[in-house]
Amino acid sequence: MAQSIVNTAAKKLILVDVSSDTVCPWCFVGKRNLDKAIAASKDQFDVQIKWHPFLLNPSAPREGVNKREYYMQKFGARSEQIVGRMTEVFKGLGLQYNMDGKTGNTLDSHRLIYFAGQQEPGKQHDLVEELFVGYFTQGKYIGDRKFLVESAKKVGIEGAAEYLQDPSNGLTEVNEELGKYSAHITGVPYYVINGKQKLSGGQPPEVFLQAFQLAAN
Repeated sequence: MAQSIVNTAAKKLILVDVSSDTVCPWCFVGKRNLDKAIAASKDQFDVQIKWHPFLLNPSAPREGVNKREYYMQKFGARSEQIVGRMTEVFKGLGLQYNMDGKTGNTLDSHRLIYFAGQQEPGKQHDLVEELFVGYFTQGKYIGDRKFLVESAKKVGIEGAAEYLQDPSNGLTEVNEELGKYSAHITGVPYYVINGKQKLSGGQPPEVFLQAFQLAAN
């Protein structure tokens, strides 16, 4: 028992601020790799994660648009190559990249992520996982209120339906976070570790581990 207390006390605190959008595939890849780094260093570090919003397409329609058609419109001839690349990357993580369904406005998902963080930081991280899995592997629409509420329930978040029903809930806070964490960056995912180590993109686990070590010193 004494040994256990010593080990816990010896752990160094690592705070990770993540700027991300819920329709960003590399944000999901980065999250999975970050999780691997956390698992590999659990005896060394106590890692706490806070998710912050980023809007890749602030003017995206709330009703959503066909995901494949949107990719064709945005990337043109490169869309097939991009989807092929993401399919391979996801396969390496044991996931099936799914281009079915719609894409669109992500504001409600960010309001919900903020709400989750107010309840319990760990639930926020779990919710982000549920949203990524649903959108990228199951063809769920990120703007679908039913999908958002079901994802919240899966990770033990109470009151999501009522919270989302009022469009003003969390709006001020999300906009404040956009200004504080996203105004100075041009893409996501973006990570700030202990306020000093900064990483961008879907980095492999070993890069996160190295950043933990540097940030802890």
